[in-house]
Amino acid sequence: MKLIIAIVQDQDAASLIEDLTDHKYRVTKLTSTGGFLKAGNTTLLVGVEEEHIKPVVDLIETNCKTREITTSLLTVTMPGDTYIPYPLEVKVGGATVFILDVERHIRI
Repeated sequence: MKLIIAIVQDQDAASLIEDLTDHKYRVTKLTSTGGFLKAGNTTLLVGVEEEHIKPVVDLIETNCKTREITTSLLTVTMPGDTYIPYPLEVKVGGATVFILDVERHIRI
């Protein structure tokens, strides 16, 4: 068994969770916060057998696209927390995915 941990943007989470559950995958949603933009993220936990890794990753890729946004006041995490007072284009979205071996799985 594998544990897939997917960190996605909040705006991508609802459609991804819906797709995962439509395909009969159990998913646990954890609220998290990103570092660079200090924006809301969602961390999803999905336990699957080896043969289901690719279909789950495909669903993540389908629902979590990278896009560019323009922000006017961006708090950058640097020494002294610098404020950039002009529009700045940054890429957001996509997903960070970790796939871990599960030593033991117990469902009670």
